[in-house]
Amino acid sequence: MKVKYFTTIAIATILGLATANVSYANFKAATNSNSTTVSFKIAESNPCAGKANPCAGKANPCASKENPCAGKANPCAGKANPCAGKANPCAGKANPCAGKANPCAGKSSTTTVHPKYYTENGMALDGQDVVAYFTQSKLVMGVSQFKHNWGGTTWMFASAANRDMFAKNPQKYAPEYGGYCAQAASEGNLVATQPDAWKIVNGKLYLNYDKKVQAEWMGDIPGHIALANKNWPAILNNKELFR
Repeated sequence: MKVKYFTTIAIATILGLATANVSYANFKAATNSNSTTVSFKIAESNPCAGKANPCAGKANPCASKENPCAGKANPCAGKANPCAGKANPCAGKANPCAGKANPCAGKSSTTTVHPKYYTENGMALDGQDVVAYFTQSKLVMGVSQFKHNWGGTTWMFASAANRDMFAKNPQKYAPEYGGYCAQAASEGNLVATQPDAWKIVNGKLYLNYDKKVQAEWMGDIPGHIALANKNWPAILNNKELFR
């Protein structure tokens, strides 16, 4: 096999065809395709020899074609910012909240449904003088001549002196739980009060629905106060005010 192969190569050289590669297929046919004695070191002919290089004459599909990204500006470059040139959708429009009072301003984080202080006929409570509870230890009704606006309602007093005392320190004289029933507050309810069902405990004024309910409240004042403190002011959100 080796002799025949080299003879074929020599003849090709003599004919000036040294540059023409002998195909491996032709070589096998000429030297008995059944032979298995071809040396591993014998170079096989280029399978492309004699055939035009499929790439020859054709530009390298990658050659002369730049990196699809090369030569191209950043897809965003050269293009105006989609927001640029367009007015801010909020610009030129007044803030819908501007010029309007903050609906939450002046209100606690708990949305109040009912007035913070129990009010009847536009007056705080039932119009009684809350200072008199402390100074005279009795129920005294106020008069329209002496009034003071505070806490979102109008407070009535029996005298200018009481009015002025209240104005200087309203938190001291205003009843706990907004003047709503202390017993009901301990039960998570919002209930109106009567001016004669009152009691001062540790310097604080507490009102109840009536004398009978007040007696129930007085059965465990510390316990009822503790419970009411947990419920207040959330009970202002209750749907109903019981009268």
